[in-house]
Amino acid sequence: MPGGRRCTCPDKAEPAFARITTGSTDGMIRLAGGTFQMGTKDKVGFPADGEGPVRHVHLDGFHLDENSVTNADFARFIEQTGYRTDAEAFGYSYVFHLLLEQGLRTELIMLGRQLQGVPWWLHVEGADWRQPEGPGSDLTGRWDHPVVHVSWRDAHAYCVWAGKRLPTEAEIEYAARGGLVQKRYCWGDHLLQRGRHMCNIWQGDFPGVNTADDGFVGTAPARSFEPNGYGLYNMAGNVWEWAFDRWSPTFHVKGPRTNPIGPPEGDRRVTRGGSYLCHDSYCNRYRVAARTSNTPDSSSGNTGFRCARDR
Repeated sequence: MPGGRRCTCPDKAEPAFARITTGSTDGMIRLAGGTFQMGTKDKVGFPADGEGPVRHVHLDGFHLDENSVTNADFARFIEQTGYRTDAEAFGYSYVFHLLLEQGLRTELIMLGRQLQGVPWWLHVEGADWRQPEGPGSDLTGRWDHPVVHVSWRDAHAYCVWAGKRLPTEAEIEYAARGGLVQKRYCWGDHLLQRGRHMCNIWQGDFPGVNTADDGFVGTAPARSFEPNGYGLYNMAGNVWEWAFDRWSPTFHVKGPRTNPIGPPEGDRRVTRGGSYLCHDSYCNRYRVAARTSNTPDSSSGNTGFRCARDR
């Protein structure tokens, strides 16, 4: 996922973590909490990301949205608040190359709008949550899809409006496991279940050919595929989801084991779950213990979020 934008805006200050018990629990699953085994020693992962060690973490009970916040949900927030997202303020966001019309894709490549190191991401002026592929695109047929092109700060602002908060990284992993212990995926150890696709990830030869064997090239509706053992949809694949925590590949090794919230300082925030662009040959971070990060004002066409709240 692209990243690297960074600015300081007083009206979008990064807050301290706070327990929240005010928002509606409609459309949320109540999770009992308790002690679970977080992390992995899986050798197919990315050790440098700090996926391990396996450690026992205790969480108090909490609520979590059944699915990612949708375009329809976010539109209500914008209508009621007039909020302006970071992508709108910057005037651009990042779009995966195959989602763009061929002529525009060629033009942007000629203009040098490819992101260094990950040339399949293109800087598209005017791309934002309303126009996911830039001017001329819209949300027709996608109101029930996850909202994308939202930064961590945008996600936090939505949560405040809804009387909720972003989930912690530990809460996301606990929820994604769905009651399973040390399984590779949200549903078990095998990517396919009885020959069925269980999430929306890349099928084919990344980054040039997506066969869409799982039914989707870009985002899928937020309630696609079977929910996991806790009744939660798309805890793997579809879109990356922001966690509250600041990023560190090492803090958790000796960090808190009860309701951890990550390091107190840092210039990046955790994302979890992988997206429709993840593929075994490149980024198999749809595994339940996988993690990555981005700057809190960055946005892209494969990053969204869901909300949590306390009891």
